[in-house]
Amino acid sequence: MSSPPILNVYRHDTGNRALVTLTGEINLNSVPLVHASLERRSHDGIRATDVDVTAVTFCDSSSLNAFLYALLQTATAGGSLQLHHPSPALERLVALTGSGSLFLTLPDALAGSRPHPWPSPMYQAAHRLPSAMSVRPGGVL
Repeated sequence: MSSPPILNVYRHDTGNRALVTLTGEINLNSVPLVHASLERRSHDGIRATDVDVTAVTFCDSSSLNAFLYALLQTATAGGSLQLHHPSPALERLVALTGSGSLFLTLPDALAGSRPHPWPSPMYQAAHRLPSAMSVRPGGVL
């Protein structure tokens, strides 16, 4: 019997900004760890959060739900949350749900911080239509 996939969460704080790095798989079994980690940073007074998902090897809709929930909490507190280096699978999930722009519209919680590159990979993914859904003259989407 093989052991279940592992998700690791690393957090590095600088003032009221945090870098949360996720490595491994995010699924129904590990998403509670994502929820708890992202919720904890808001209780610790973190206003701006960068989530690095470079090393996430699997994610499903439960991971997107965790990110959107954290984004809602962060926005309510007047902060910002940004996803960095999403995999093609996460980019596609974000694009299909139309949620990519949500991660871009919040103001940066730290005055004078360096702006994120524009357009970000999440923005590009959210605004890219799959070829099967392209608009044709006289056609309906």
